[in-house]
Amino acid sequence: MTTQDRPLTLSGERFAAVYHLAGAPTAAQARQRACDICFEQTVEFPDELIPSAAIREQIVGQVAALEPLGADRWEAVIRYPVEVAGRELTQLVNCLFGNISIKPGIRLMGLDLGESLGRLYRGPRFGQAGLRDLLGVRDRPLLCTALKPMGLNPSELAGLAYRLALGGIDLIKDDHGLTDQGFCPFEERVARCGEAVARANRETGGRSLYLPNVTAPAAEIARRARRAQGCGAGGLLFCPGLAGLDAMRALADDDTLALPILSHPAFQGSFTLHPDAGLGHGVLYGQLNRLAGADATIFPSYGGRFAFTPRECRDIVDAATRPMGAWRAIFPVPAGGMGLKRVPELIGFYGRDCCLLIGGDLHAQGQDLTATCRGFLEAAKAAASAARWK
Repeated sequence: MTTQDRPLTLSGERFAAVYHLAGAPTAAQARQRACDICFEQTVEFPDELIPSAAIREQIVGQVAALEPLGADRWEAVIRYPVEVAGRELTQLVNCLFGNISIKPGIRLMGLDLGESLGRLYRGPRFGQAGLRDLLGVRDRPLLCTALKPMGLNPSELAGLAYRLALGGIDLIKDDHGLTDQGFCPFEERVARCGEAVARANRETGGRSLYLPNVTAPAAEIARRARRAQGCGAGGLLFCPGLAGLDAMRALADDDTLALPILSHPAFQGSFTLHPDAGLGHGVLYGQLNRLAGADATIFPSYGGRFAFTPRECRDIVDAATRPMGAWRAIFPVPAGGMGLKRVPELIGFYGRDCCLLIGGDLHAQGQDLTATCRGFLEAAKAAASAARWK
């Protein structure tokens, strides 16, 4: 039997990816570029050299829609066979935006895995509802902060963690730059900070969670996560841009860990900055984080020290919370230079179901950090209550 005669029987099910194409003046040029994506992301082979009609018809991507966006810009919806993605997140991401990430003028804006492919991925273990259950917080945004600055030793960071938990901060995370440095070893830091937050919870009856950073070399990730669990960590901080989306998925899927995961955007900024390339804000910080099991996603809010716009932030919130099969909605965590005076504004923009991350400004209000945190909590409660009256 020749290659041309060999049967190829796939399910016919396909998943969809949405791309924005820049620099295509005509519909014909836009369609040609969309067709190029179909081949590049599957067979990566010239059309005229494909050895069988079955491969061309069943393996190659299909342009399902092509619509103008104005000014030489187009939106293309391309559907790929579910079998091309296999059963691995790494290959799924490769199919969505592998080789074409190297080409100019192509931006991945969204994905729809469909039913059968979506079932392969568990998504967030807790999501918004599960995190609210863990914390016992129902009617306000969650509050988050980071242990910093780098350079403090484990005892000093534990002292901060204790005061933050006494003040009612829900999620107390390691700064993402804290790993296993000589001046702040992982083992000692996690043990001390975990005990400090637990002690504060015993004194207040609160449920604050400590989330150590377990981003690490590949062979170390699982060990550090288990060590964190053993020290009483209430969750994990992870940087998928540094260590990989599938590494985060593995943590989220591990039933012996069963800890919520807060995703940090380190190393991912350049993926979104150019409007004609890379990844849309919603797909990177929202959909891919949900796919890989994050329960909350940190991103730079508008109005801070980074350059995200209100529209881009809104896209992230939508992607983090809108229905996506069986995957739970996750908390958007606006951050990046937020101040206490902006709490009412931020809650008005992001709504009740967000997690406000304020770092340095908590320390700028005077010596009584615990009192400042309690003021943060009261401001969030008041703003959430006022928002319900609208």
